[in-house]
Amino acid sequence: MSPEMGQVPEIAWPLRDFVPRQDFFVGIDSDGCVMDSMERKHRECFTPCAIEYWGLEPIADLARETSLFVNLSSTTRGLNRWLALRQVFDLLRDRTEVAERGVRIPEYPELTDFINSEHPLSDQGIAAFADEHPSATIRTAIAYGEAVNAAVAALKDRTGPFPGVLDAIRRLAQRADCMTISATRLRALVQEWTAFGLAPWMQAIAGQEMGSKARQLAYAAGGKYPPGHVLLIGDAPGDRDAAARAQCLYYPINPGRERESWARFTAEALPRFLEGSFAGAYQHALIAEFEAYLPDEVPWPTISGGKRFPMPLVKG
Repeated sequence: MSPEMGQVPEIAWPLRDFVPRQDFFVGIDSDGCVMDSMERKHRECFTPCAIEYWGLEPIADLARETSLFVNLSSTTRGLNRWLALRQVFDLLRDRTEVAERGVRIPEYPELTDFINSEHPLSDQGIAAFADEHPSATIRTAIAYGEAVNAAVAALKDRTGPFPGVLDAIRRLAQRADCMTISATRLRALVQEWTAFGLAPWMQAIAGQEMGSKARQLAYAAGGKYPPGHVLLIGDAPGDRDAAARAQCLYYPINPGRERESWARFTAEALPRFLEGSFAGAYQHALIAEFEAYLPDEVPWPTISGGKRFPMPLVKG
């Protein structure tokens, strides 16, 4: 679970240098897990910007349906924005209704080149890639990303945490070191967690600039706690996979059942975690229930005839 310390970006040194204060560690995702903001951000920010910046207006309804399926309602829920964007393009390219409307979705190989590069999948990463490999596609991608960031920043009357979150975190903080582990931009995380009174309970807040969630976990907790004493709470398959890569436990917040999930965490999962009976059959049952909420098949007709789609590889 310990990364090579020489590879830790400077911005993540506070995670690398963190010294445990308690015997347990819990990383907590933000959007869609703690904050009831994920659906609104995708409906009002990510999806409209994708339609505008990538010329999807002729198939706006199909693009909207596809984008929300990828980002909220399927096994790719919570995927990094660049991986999700490519997934949307791939699924649109194979949708029968898109072809029937005479719309062609370009391959955008430059986007794939960025995803497959050594650069992190962040604002800084794509800017550095653009310096090395300038292209119209990457310029559009950067403009799209900036538009999304501006739209998210402009949202008013945010809904804040799901019911039960604050009580759970207060209980957690009595026995565990707690950190925000997220792929959201750090500045936005600090603002949001501070505004809703959650930041004081966190030992640190980690965002996309500090690396993938698996790396954030490894930097902050790798080799610092006994086996079975590190847990990640999340709402997406990518969180589940990050926990597996970091060799820690995972508690899922079920989409659409967030209130119930947090109540169960406080009443049932947290005591099991602290007493050492979380791993094994209990965790497996939680993950199986969680996975049932997120299909890996599209609900629309496809040109290829296939319905299943693979989970894109995420950089560790």
